[in-house]
Amino acid sequence: MKISNETKVGSLTAIAIVILILGFNFLKGRNLSDRSDKIYAEFPSVEGLQVSNPVFIKGLQVGKIYAMKEKDKNLSGVIVTISLNKDVNIAKNSVATISSELLGTTSVKIALGNSAEFVQDGDTLLTAKTLGLADKLQSSLDPTLASVNKTLSSLDTVLLNLNSVLDPRTKNNLQSIVANLTTSSKSLERLLDAQTGMLAKTLSNTEKITGNLAENNDKINATVSNLEKATGKLANANFDQAVNSLQSTMKKLEATVDKINGNQSSLGALLNDRKLYDQLLQTNRSLTTLLDDLRMHPKRYVNISVFGKKDKKGPLMTPIYDSTSTQKP
Repeated sequence: MKISNETKVGSLTAIAIVILILGFNFLKGRNLSDRSDKIYAEFPSVEGLQVSNPVFIKGLQVGKIYAMKEKDKNLSGVIVTISLNKDVNIAKNSVATISSELLGTTSVKIALGNSAEFVQDGDTLLTAKTLGLADKLQSSLDPTLASVNKTLSSLDTVLLNLNSVLDPRTKNNLQSIVANLTTSSKSLERLLDAQTGMLAKTLSNTEKITGNLAENNDKINATVSNLEKATGKLANANFDQAVNSLQSTMKKLEATVDKINGNQSSLGALLNDRKLYDQLLQTNRSLTTLLDDLRMHPKRYVNISVFGKKDKKGPLMTPIYDSTSTQKP
């Protein structure tokens, strides 16, 4: 079967039109082979953004810019239509931003949120304003400019101080300072003189002292050795035995004091028995009275009689009143 030229031309024309439509839609970011969802984002400005620019999530391209149109006649915002060609879950609280690279293409980046609900076809994303390239440069230059201004201000202060230094009165002061420095340098030179300088004499005396120390090195070593022996003997002394002996002596002394404080010993009874003290006091009083009576009336006690009767009674074996007896007389 022979195909006519008209049929061939018509077929080629139709194929060309289809290819043209597909290419135009492809360049517009439209994919006719796959069915894609459309979501929206509203930005106050879309400078640098164009149709068919990519849309990224975590660096992965998930779609393209399908269309852009004004929100109203006052251009209070621009509504951007995003065509998704990846089957990914996008949380409803995700935020879309416009990213402008210095040498790259302007794109839209979506920062995923943490919501359990996902964006559906026809939903609108949240948006945030990002700094453009000029804004970034401005934010970087502002601290530098402030530092430069501060440096210039400091430089002005230094120049003003320099002008005050160059005042005629100040010049005279500078000359006096230079003259004093010259005098000081001469004094320092005399101090450092190798023959008459004080520093040279001091170094000489120091050298003599070190020489004497070197000559007496043996004596110093002997002294140190004796000191080590003495400290060794002191370290080896039996301090524990001395401490134990002292503790034993203290215990015996405590026992003796306890006996004195008690009523078991004679000394303790004498110190602690009030009754014994009163009896001794009574005996002393009686003895004193007897001696006084003997001194005042001796005839009562010494009586010589030629014809007197002889006292045949034996001597008393016990006193009439025994103060140490527990029985009453």
